[in-house]
Amino acid sequence: MIRLIAAIGASVLGILGAAGRFAIFVGAAFSHMVRPPFYWREFGQALLNIGYFSLPVVGLTAFFTGGALALQIYAGGARFSAEAVVPQIVAIGMVRELGPVLGGLMIAARVTSSIAAEIATMKVTEQIDALVTLSTHPMKYLTAPRVLAAILVVPLLVAVGDTIGIMGGYLVSTSRLGFNPATYLQNTVDFLELHDIVSSLAKGAVFGAIAALMGCYSGMNSGRGAQGVGAATKSSVVAAAVLILAANYMLTELFFSG
Repeated sequence: MIRLIAAIGASVLGILGAAGRFAIFVGAAFSHMVRPPFYWREFGQALLNIGYFSLPVVGLTAFFTGGALALQIYAGGARFSAEAVVPQIVAIGMVRELGPVLGGLMIAARVTSSIAAEIATMKVTEQIDALVTLSTHPMKYLTAPRVLAAILVVPLLVAVGDTIGIMGGYLVSTSRLGFNPATYLQNTVDFLELHDIVSSLAKGAVFGAIAALMGCYSGMNSGRGAQGVGAATKSSVVAAAVLILAANYMLTELFFSG
């Protein structure tokens, strides 16, 4: 029994220690974002890698999700003679939840793993030590530009994903389910509120920050060798996905609990 309690205590202390180290890392990352110097070239490259090159996967994910959501809502609504609610539910489902969450998870799969692998490889090959030798702070050069770029560009990706997802539902509904195109679009516009759009963009900013921070943190704290790089990449994606889902619940409570 004592060994069991000791094992549980050690696990709890380990979790608390990891959370504390990550909190310190987050604080340091944001402090470096607001202090000069700022590496604009790294920032621009991060904007391209996180934003532009993620558009295809985010767009395709949103499009097929919107189409499948329309089919499911229509099939479920038909049991209660409520097929007409498809435009409204697709719009609110994509904008409030599916758009930002799926976009965040796709960013975690694509960007977090890339950042973690890149920085972990730099650590293994002692490039981070070389930055320190050249009086360049690794947090300022590697972390701050990526985190800031993710905070700025992921909400734009979410907005694009929301729009494409709604259009996916529109195409399926008008071509397969017999909805009138003009009526469908009008119902979508009438049902969405500014509050829904703001919550979606806010979620995108938070999810982008989580994805970039976890990639940088895992890369900076990776082990040595190829095995360390692989472990850092895997742990970064898992942690980012879990944190995104947890943050989604908390933000949903914040925006819609009242």
